[in-house]
Amino acid sequence: MLIKPDAVRRGLLGEILSRFERKGLVVEALELRTMDAGLADQHYAEHVDKAFYPPLKQFMTSGPLAALVLSGDQAIEVIRTMIGATDGRKAAAGTIRGDLALSNRENLVHASDSADSAKRELALWFPNL
Repeated sequence: MLIKPDAVRRGLLGEILSRFERKGLVVEALELRTMDAGLADQHYAEHVDKAFYPPLKQFMTSGPLAALVLSGDQAIEVIRTMIGATDGRKAAAGTIRGDLALSNRENLVHASDSADSAKRELALWFPNL
């Protein structure tokens, strides 16, 4: 999963990590880095031809983010529930986005939506794992 540049800029990295750890998820790998244009195109390959992609790419490459691997029982489903709806303005209270996100794009986190997506993203971000 990714903790996006807006979360890092706002000093929310510790808060977000703490929520996952308190839920019982384990941080297996974590790297703070800035996404470059090539990695953005690979990560969001299914979106590169869509109208919303250029501003998304600009945002995702605008500063450091945290790439991490979390593990635990039903980790993908647990994480998806914890982060809430994509649009932070519509996400339920108690979720990361519902409590902390400011908009649809600046929504703090990205999480894989399936085991296949997780495998693909893991290979991009942590090729040596």
